[in-house]
Amino acid sequence: MYDPMDHLKRLVETHAPSGYEAPVAELLREEWAELVDEFDADRLGSLIGVKRATSEAKGKRKIMLAAHMDEIGLMVREIEDGFIYVHRISGIDPRVMLAQPVLVHGERALPGVVATMPPHMLTAAERKQFPPIDALVVDVGLPAEEVERLVRVGDLVTVEGPMINLKGRLVASKAMDDRCCVAVITACLELLRNMNHSWDVMAVATVQEEVGLRGATTAANHIEPDCAIALDVGFAEQPGVKTAIKLGGGPLMGIGANFHPKMVRRLQDIAAYYDIKWQADIIPARAGYDSWAIQVSRGGVPTALLGIPLRNMHSPVETLDLKDIERTGRLLAHFICALDEEFVEFLSLMPAEEA
Repeated sequence: MYDPMDHLKRLVETHAPSGYEAPVAELLREEWAELVDEFDADRLGSLIGVKRATSEAKGKRKIMLAAHMDEIGLMVREIEDGFIYVHRISGIDPRVMLAQPVLVHGERALPGVVATMPPHMLTAAERKQFPPIDALVVDVGLPAEEVERLVRVGDLVTVEGPMINLKGRLVASKAMDDRCCVAVITACLELLRNMNHSWDVMAVATVQEEVGLRGATTAANHIEPDCAIALDVGFAEQPGVKTAIKLGGGPLMGIGANFHPKMVRRLQDIAAYYDIKWQADIIPARAGYDSWAIQVSRGGVPTALLGIPLRNMHSPVETLDLKDIERTGRLLAHFICALDEEFVEFLSLMPAEEA
């Protein structure tokens, strides 16, 4: 039986940095097996769950839902005296890595810690600085010769730790960016089991978003959708960050050049009809999300962006409110069920023609 909390926990506790997403794809093949009619994949590795239309429609239309399944991580660059030095795989902030538990993916998974210099051994100037990524050292506690045998340059290093249940309905973990949005797609597919829709739904867990929106590019070219909704996280208010975006305030809705204004309008209308709270995420120019790659694929795809408010982004304790996942999944499902052939014509009309 589907349990949203357990599903999210399994997703975020899986280790799969950019370029090495296979463990999450395997998990999703199990989790989505009863929710989609078939699976597909592009040659880069993005997983595509295909849920066919439940009603006959004139011509087959496709909507693409896209959330990236990769996470930020580290890669072994050097081993010296049994200690492991690392490269960044996109997005790792060395400020938050000191003293973190990690997993080194060598010949076998090795638990380790990122070493930290005791303050007693630092100069006054050093205490005011954060070490660069090249200075981070992982200690797995084994003799040097055993580390040399079990670990190679190029092996992965990921943050280790369980998802934490906070008060209310807040949870914190690594990899919420963007597996919480993969969980949104799952929530949407669960709802669609008991709903009718006339468009095929292409549920995509994309790869390599953190290193250049690569999976969204290849998946959109492979699918050729009639429209698309990308899903990602956005910056919520937290100490030191003042923004109108709140945890528990409902899904974020991208507004700007990257997002088709009529897709945005229809989402807003659906949200109003079903009394779903949402929050504006103003992105005037190019968005650094899968939505950009999808929008400009082939001849162009009408695209929208929905997001989950997140605190502590790109850290081991990314924090969100589970209510926002549920609301976003519900908004997606109702939007999909409202799609018809006329919506394609609606998207193609210019404002003057519409009037």
